[in-house]
Amino acid sequence: MPIIGPGYDEPEYDNYDPAWRHQDTPFRRWLHERLTEAGSNCAADIAASFAPANRYHGLSPIDRGDLAILTGATVDAVQAAQADLGEWAREQQLRDHPDLAVLDTDLDRIRNSS
Repeated sequence: MPIIGPGYDEPEYDNYDPAWRHQDTPFRRWLHERLTEAGSNCAADIAASFAPANRYHGLSPIDRGDLAILTGATVDAVQAAQADLGEWAREQQLRDHPDLAVLDTDLDRIRNSS
């Protein structure tokens, strides 16, 4: 299986997390669901390839076009689905630091009371 992102001995590897190959993300779920609906026999494999690539360095316009064809979606729909980076990062922060959820709720309360 090819390495997604830079090789292990390259300086660019510093920010790559190999766990991305297996992490459940909103884009991976969306991609797997759409590929399955489109009748793909290898939906899990395609999602396992493109989801980490999206997480690590984003998708090229060619990748988005290919996924649009494979899923039967528009390129705009693929782009909207892949824009899960901020949402996912927030989910991970809250999962790793549940006390942030309390802080976030309190900050929302303060903002809404003004």
